[in-house]
Formats: sequence, structure tokens, C-alpha cells
Amino acid sequence: MLSLAFSVPLGPARAELVVANSRFIASLDYVESAREARAFIARIRDEFPDATHNVPAFIAGGGASRLEFCSDDGEPSGTSGRPLLAVLRGSGLGNAAVVVTRYFGGTLLGTGGLVKAYSEAGRRVLAIAARAELAEFTELRLDIPYQMFDAFKQGFPGFGGSIAKEDFAESVRLEAELPSDEVERFRSWLADLSSGGAGLEALGSRMARRPLPGSPAPSR
Repeated sequence: MLSLAFSVPLGPARAELVVANSRFIASLDYVESAREARAFIARIRDEFPDATHNVPAFIAGGGASRLEFCSDDGEPSGTSGRPLLAVLRGSGLGNAAVVVTRYFGGTLLGTGGLVKAYSEAGRRVLAIAARAELAEFTELRLDIPYQMFDAFKQGFPGFGGSIAKEDFAESVRLEAELPSDEVERFRSWLADLSSGGAGLEALGSRMARRPLPGSPAPSR
């Protein structure tokens, strides 16, 4: 597995709060690039076209190599985008974009009030966001004899893998993937289970999100 020193959102999340009749809606999602982050920001603006402000902040990448962005989107300079980005930085997440949508409630919050409201909206959505790590997954092709297929299906989930395709012919041919750091342990287990009768071929690898232990499911 490729080891990376930052976590990422597992999926989208949303939280809300009301301050002096102004409604703040914080939306968060996983992004892999500035382009994806800007597309996410555009989707939120399309979802809330009548909002007073849609304040964005994102971090694309993580660790030493990352791109950061924020905007006040018409709020007084320094009262929304920068505080939101500061909260995102403090979360330890990479590859994350947040947009805080504001519907003005008729009461001016002042500079300090805006900083507090946008920061709190960011903290709320980050608090409920499920987290993952980026891990390398290996794509596999397997040929499993029918007589061992039930035992295989019982044991396979213990390696953190998933099955993408099943083809029932002379044997059961599967397309699956496993975290790369589990492949050798899985190979040994499969050889013991089948007494060498199962076929295993590695097709390639890709980076994907793997839920961190104890992380909740995505909230939306």
C-alpha cells in the first residue's frame, strides 16, 4: 500500500446552523484536483442559486504537495473564506472542498460575527464527515472451483476486498480487488483453501478511498 500522511473525506456531508436569523448550510465532499473542487463549488451554487453567498474553500492534495483556495464571495474581506480555509486546514483532511451557503436573515453580524458563523459552519460539517485513507488497491482475476466457492465467499470479506463481477462457467471466474497490502496474505490463504486449485492473476492497481476504522458512513 502507498502510505500517505493525510486522511480524506469518505463521501459528502452537510450541516446547518442559524445565527441571528441567517441560515448557514455547509456542504463538503471529496475532490482530487482543483478542477473537481471548482466543479463541486459550481454544483452547490446551482443547488442554491438564490442564496446571498456561497463561500468556498478547498484543499486539493495533501501533505507537502497541495493546492489551497478560498473566496469571500461578496462577504467583507477576510470574514468568511479565510476562516473557513483555516478550519479545513486544522481538520487534517486533504482532497476536501467545503462551501458554506448563507441566506441573509436581516440582521448584520459584524466582522467578528461572520468569522464565528462561517468557522462554526465549517466545524460542524467536518465533525460529521466520514473519513478515509487513500490506499492502493490491486485488481485481481480469480478462478474458483465450485466446491470451494461458499468457503471463499465467507472468508474473502476479511481481507477488505470487493467483488466486481462473477461469471459461472466451468469454474467461478471473479473480478475483484483488494488493498495491495493484503494481497500476499490473501494469496497464502487462497492457496491453503484450494490446495493450489484456484487461479489468481493480478491485473493492475489503482488508488481509492478506504474507510478509517470507526469512521461513520457518509451523511448524505
